[in-house]
Amino acid sequence: MSALQEPRILFITSEVYPLCKTGGLGDVSAALPAALRLQQTDTRLLLPGYPQVLAGVKYKSKVAEFGQLAHYPPSFLLSARLSLSKAENIPVFVIDCPGLFQREGGPYMDALGRDWPDNALRFGLLSKIGAILASDASPLAWRPHIAHCNDWQSGLTPAYLHYHRGKKAATLVTIHNLAYQGVFPPGTVVQLGLPAESFNMHGVEYYGNFSFLKAGLYYADHITTVSPNYAEEIQTDNLGFGLQGLLAARKQHLTGIINGIDTREWNPATDRHLVKNYNNLNLPDKAANKHALQQQMGLAPDPDIPLLGVVSRLNHQKGTDLLIQIAPQLVKLPAQLVVLGSDQAELEHQFSTLVQTYPGSIAVRIGFDEGLSHLIEAGVDCFLMPSRFEPCGLNQMYSQRYGTPPIVHATGGLLDTVVDYNPSTLADGTASGFLFYPMQADTLLHTIQQAIRAYHNKKNWQRLQKNGMAKDFGWPASAATYRQIYLSLLS
Repeated sequence: MSALQEPRILFITSEVYPLCKTGGLGDVSAALPAALRLQQTDTRLLLPGYPQVLAGVKYKSKVAEFGQLAHYPPSFLLSARLSLSKAENIPVFVIDCPGLFQREGGPYMDALGRDWPDNALRFGLLSKIGAILASDASPLAWRPHIAHCNDWQSGLTPAYLHYHRGKKAATLVTIHNLAYQGVFPPGTVVQLGLPAESFNMHGVEYYGNFSFLKAGLYYADHITTVSPNYAEEIQTDNLGFGLQGLLAARKQHLTGIINGIDTREWNPATDRHLVKNYNNLNLPDKAANKHALQQQMGLAPDPDIPLLGVVSRLNHQKGTDLLIQIAPQLVKLPAQLVVLGSDQAELEHQFSTLVQTYPGSIAVRIGFDEGLSHLIEAGVDCFLMPSRFEPCGLNQMYSQRYGTPPIVHATGGLLDTVVDYNPSTLADGTASGFLFYPMQADTLLHTIQQAIRAYHNKKNWQRLQKNGMAKDFGWPASAATYRQIYLSLLS
């Protein structure tokens, strides 16, 4: 096949499900490449060699050695396979550098939640090797047409390629969350082997510091982000995080593409984490999951009381502080609340205190549990996502697929994927959840009250559930859009 028929894509990412995941990037890094490979696109991943990555990939073999890479410790490149299912394996390249990646803790932080002090070096190496593999300096026979970078951790790849004088791939950067920018002291620029002249506003400089993400957004041939509405929001002062001017200037090269979800992993008809599977034809079977969730989490086993659910990082962006403010009113409605998540210690403590104050009505699990997250999606009546900003969001799509109408703040990808419940949208079959705006505790409470009134109208509620379950949130349409962008860059 010609390059135009089957573009070769190096997908550079710092995490991938199920090997390592801290958020939506991990899910996207597995599902999007898999979907792209089904659409005549030769997509291969480049990953850091964390312990869980080296343990989880199959058929490892050493294909290159980077022993004399200036500014970086010696490393090896392994070729391997990531198995997503019995029939689905994705080719991956893994950077084996024990000094940078073989350590206990998470991809970005240690066990105490502190950023690794050498993160600039760690992800500088990921970016640098990505740039080498995407150029005529590559030691491999396989050469990509596009280097597809994701978030700040691979943001230096376009910068390194910009200063490479030989042949090189085109570059695309996907913003999954603009709030995380990989900002380091100015001296880091030369330490990572970029020329000193790159440190200016027309380059990698960001308000006197050095930003990996700013570098990627400035030098990339094209930029995507994970929903159309978020693509507009990040060009404004409110959600541009200091990069709104650059993004507005590059708007002709900026595309919002809604993320998909893994419809095999998230399918209430086959989900192995549920006590009873169901679909839109046997919705009453959903109730068994509600009962199981209430029992497991110590809530009063009442089939009729509205049960609200949250699976989220507990931080300011996710708006979970608003739920603490309105908890007394929620319990009085009456309603129950189940929360799964962790992050900021103060919010974790406040949520745990709510359990003691309202036993049987509020349940909280601090941490993350994949199986419980699935049971919550199936078992609750409404799913809450009061995010102050949300580039795309996945849980609101999981919720609709599970017949669990979401209550969301009207922002980012939430606005792109949830249709507000009202008489006209219920009549035309598009209503799938509840939107609230502005971002205030009383507005959120009012919308929850509206949802509970709808919940008690069983006929309308079932129509709402089935509307959400009928929506297609799979990856093929999004992957096709990415493929078109790749082809446009090649042409």
